[in-house]
Amino acid sequence: MKAPVYLGIDLGTQSVRILAVTEEGSIAASASHPLTSARDGARHEQDPEQWWRAVVACARAVMDELGNQCEVKGLATDATSGTILLIDDQLRPLTAGLMYDDGRANDEAAIVNRAGEALWSKLSYRMQPSWALPKLVWLAWNGRIPKGARLAHQNDFINARLARRMLAGDSSNSLKTGFNLLRMQWPWEILDSLALERGLFPEIVLPGMQIGETGKAAAELTQIPAGTPIFAGMTDGCAAQIASGAITVGSWNSVIGTTLVIKGVTQQLLHDPLGVVYSHRSPDNMWLPGGASSTGAGVFTKKFPGANLETLSHSAQQMGPVQLVVYPLAGKGERYPFAAPEAEGFVIGQATSAEEEFAATLQGIAFIERLAFDGLRKIGAPTHGSLTSSGGATKSGALNQIRADVMQRTISVPRVTEGAFGMAVLAAAHNSSIAEAAARMVRMDRTIEPRRSFDEYADQYAVLVDELAHRGWLPQDAAEFAHAGANL
Repeated sequence: MKAPVYLGIDLGTQSVRILAVTEEGSIAASASHPLTSARDGARHEQDPEQWWRAVVACARAVMDELGNQCEVKGLATDATSGTILLIDDQLRPLTAGLMYDDGRANDEAAIVNRAGEALWSKLSYRMQPSWALPKLVWLAWNGRIPKGARLAHQNDFINARLARRMLAGDSSNSLKTGFNLLRMQWPWEILDSLALERGLFPEIVLPGMQIGETGKAAAELTQIPAGTPIFAGMTDGCAAQIASGAITVGSWNSVIGTTLVIKGVTQQLLHDPLGVVYSHRSPDNMWLPGGASSTGAGVFTKKFPGANLETLSHSAQQMGPVQLVVYPLAGKGERYPFAAPEAEGFVIGQATSAEEEFAATLQGIAFIERLAFDGLRKIGAPTHGSLTSSGGATKSGALNQIRADVMQRTISVPRVTEGAFGMAVLAAAHNSSIAEAAARMVRMDRTIEPRRSFDEYADQYAVLVDELAHRGWLPQDAAEFAHAGANL
């Protein structure tokens, strides 16, 4: 018998990647293909046909690698959150792909926030200029939506091409288009007030539901067998969360790359007065709250250009806690664990060496992560479960150890952290549950245990918290809650 495998398709910013994953979580085949972008000021676009060509190229490579040894049992696709386009009834793009960070719709975002203020408040977020609904309004109000056009999120377009017909979209990618996750329906009254035609919007289902099958035409191009089940996918961030195994209530995953992204699982929707935590719906009807900070490893390029980061990391690990306090922002503006568009990085104290400043920067990242968890606890989030971590910065042993010490938590690093892997797990969950599929397929590569007491960092953490509050960026009640946690 042929071994069953599931395909996970990841539509990233710089590439498309496809993994074929076995029932036990082994990668049977993989392929990637680069993508290019067009940027012009706040605008960021990609050619949707390029996405499709990349998917075809990756799929053919994966199917060729699998040969006759495996049988594809299903597939799911993730996409960059908030990326949209318009298509016609022949599944041809009518617009470029307006990417997840395209910020052209600044004025429209303000209008959308006023129109849907009551609902957005219930869902605990505010629309940003880069979110899908403001961009759709921009298209409408600039005469860019022809009669008969249909809205497609990035993965909707790929799913439609695979099935040769428009399929239902998923509630995960639809969040930033204003989909009401409480009632699981489009908020027609709001969309009507924005002069958006109802025919634009696709049917929406929860992630993991079967929405179609691959068609014969796509099978000829991709070599994925016709009739392969297509399951509704999720955003790239949610896909990475599934890949980490953080899919049970109280479990959390921190992705530390250029920035810091934290995502977890709760049974009830969290309400965040600061508006910096918003939640997706999970395949099993739980909530997936999270937030994205502007701190992270991106600061190293700015603060330590040309330095040997591996050497600095080794020195920091030997040095232990330092008194220098760093708030590590690479640019201007913070999004999480507090919203402060005017925030900038700062240093309190005088560094005596590059090694000390590097160690303090690592501490600063860990402090912001702890502050995020303090904020989550403040709004009632359960944090008793496991903590996993992924992203390029987890290669730093020094950073991992400082984070474990500062948060007094065991940190587990998954063996595979790619969004494509998470989508393969999601597809494999169709005949069980996402928790059962993850338990079977997700494996940890290593764990990091705390070695030092938080007391060794408490004074520096308090200094950072107080300075953030003094500058008016961190609300005083959040600062007081963080201090209380430091005394536990």
